Amino acid sequence: MMKLPRAVRQLIDSFEKLPGLGPKSAQRLVFYLLHNPEAELKEFSERLLALKRDTVLCHECHHVSDHDPCEICGDVNRDQSLLCVVEQPLDVQAIEGSGVFEGLYHVLHGSISPLNNIGPDQLYLHDLVKRLSGVDELIIATNPTMEGEATALYITEYIAQAKDRGQNINSGLKITRIGHGLPVGADIEYADGVTLKRALEGRRAV
Repeated sequence: MMKLPRAVRQLIDSFEKLPGLGPKSAQRLVFYLLHNPEAELKEFSERLLALKRDTVLCHECHHVSDHDPCEICGDVNRDQSLLCVVEQPLDVQAIEGSGVFEGLYHVLHGSISPLNNIGPDQLYLHDLVKRLSGVDELIIATNPTMEGEATALYITEYIAQAKDRGQNINSGLKITRIGHGLPVGADIEYADGVTLKRALEGRRAV
């Protein structure tokens, strides 16, 4: 079998590393790009570079933004007493799209997954406690998956230990878990607004 040109093979390999793309899909994308005008490819490559160059993580919530603090953390009209913990920036977008949450967020950028060698130290988790002094309710909105549930349990236990150590946490802090409306195994980013509304309204104490 004739080998593909090296540049084609290398780009296919790069696309295969993206989530949800197998070898066939990667090949189709590469050959699609190959037939695009060079000017469009230059524009595409510039946008890829800008993805890192022109974005920052908010130092407060770790959401992706073009400035620090992000638009949500910088909004004085948000409810500072409500803090919602999510796994990914896309979860923030999904919940914001539901139009029912007016508090702040804390983005972990993943969930605890021992099989993938992801522990608490690989997440933006340990600085969560620093944000709880004026918070009345912490909503844990990790996905209803095995990893999401393990992360929710860890957060609950971690906060209890922080209280025992005398850290500055609101003594009346209520911890709730996002509830009804999300099927087990589903990802928040794929849920519609009505489902997320019901999940937020049906949250339960943990």
